[in-house]
Amino acid sequence: MAQKPTSTGPSQRQQRVAELVRHALAEVLQRGDIQDPVLGTHVVTVPEVRMSPDLKLATAYVMPLGGLDEAPVIAALERHRKVLRQEVARRVNLKFAPELRFRRDETFDEAARIDKLLRDERVQRDLDSGRDDEPETGTGH
Repeated sequence: MAQKPTSTGPSQRQQRVAELVRHALAEVLQRGDIQDPVLGTHVVTVPEVRMSPDLKLATAYVMPLGGLDEAPVIAALERHRKVLRQEVARRVNLKFAPELRFRRDETFDEAARIDKLLRDERVQRDLDSGRDDEPETGTGH
């Protein structure tokens, strides 16, 4: 009996549609098509969109420029979810317009955490001691 292959990540189609949705959302937000006081005063980036396997749900990871007022920006996007969905549907030719969901993009936090770890004095000490163990490649007289 053949086993069902385990998924190793999103399919190529999911990735392609996610990228189209990301571009459409970014364009709508950049043009200021949504009349909202919160969205009107913030530049919002959409670094990533992930699609469900059936392409009916799009999770957009968003971050206001500078990381300020994240909660009000996400709340404003949620309030205008219906209009944003219509705009995405107009720009992306799909059988069904995906339901939109907005989440805070945490990749910046993760990058800062890794950077902080790499700058830790214990890590620096380990890196420096590793260099001392390396043989010299010079002619050395």
